Amino acid sequence: MMNSHLKFAAVGFAALIGTAIPDVGQANHAWGTYHWGRTTTAPFTLQLGYNFTADSVGGEWNGYLLTTSDAWSNGKVGTVSYPVVVKTAVVPGKAGRNCSGVAGTTQVCNKKYGSNGWLGLAQIWISGSHITQGTAKMNDTYFNSSKYNNPNEKLHVMCQEVAHTFGLAHQSEDGTSLNTCMDYFSNTGANSGSTASTAPNGHDFDQLGIIYSHADTTNTVATSSATSATGSGLPVADDPKSWGQMVRQSPNGRSSYYETSARGGIKILTHVMWTEETAAVCRSCDHRFHATE
Repeated sequence: MMNSHLKFAAVGFAALIGTAIPDVGQANHAWGTYHWGRTTTAPFTLQLGYNFTADSVGGEWNGYLLTTSDAWSNGKVGTVSYPVVVKTAVVPGKAGRNCSGVAGTTQVCNKKYGSNGWLGLAQIWISGSHITQGTAKMNDTYFNSSKYNNPNEKLHVMCQEVAHTFGLAHQSEDGTSLNTCMDYFSNTGANSGSTASTAPNGHDFDQLGIIYSHADTTNTVATSSATSATGSGLPVADDPKSWGQMVRQSPNGRSSYYETSARGGIKILTHVMWTEETAAVCRSCDHRFHATE
């Protein structure tokens, strides 16, 4: 059942758009209270900076990012259109080789990060409850392999990691498909030709409507093209040991969530999608210390 706070937010958002929100009872997959700060409830545009390396798998990542951006920005699920509050714009990235955060934006990167067990991850920098910057990373060490090198799996992971930086969590983590990229269906093996779970579903748009139904007193979204990486918070290295304390892990071991602190009262949160093989080694273990691939 949806708690009273979410019910109140849903009602407020419905009043704002002048229509009822369909089936918000299942729209309960926010990543805590974390959201971008805005001083208005009007739709806003989040810049997605592309920082793809020349050795990316087939040079395809930019296409997956564009597809992801379109899916989140148009609000269409089949023939149904949903209100959109988080629009996205794909712009040249400014993250540098280490995929540093850039204030007010999400920076999207790929690299051969090594056989460290993770397929994709998203990081957000938090001041209070406001997201100030985000990064989404795709690990080509695995996406170069025969199992994960298929368009549907890449699009699923891209869509999910980018959406984590909006403040969305997972709708499901048990491996079944809810036909949203915010689940843990695997588009691999016998499912490699399936396009299920490669785009948002209606509950994702409902949840974003709830998250962003209020105005803030501050704005953390870049309103013009960002030019350089920021120094807010300590840099988070690619080394998983730098992610801090594990907050939770899904029962099947595919999803983990970490938190660490940085200077200036900044928190850095990391959502990790582990490979199926890493999860299978020990589903209850912290995979940072048990990945054997």
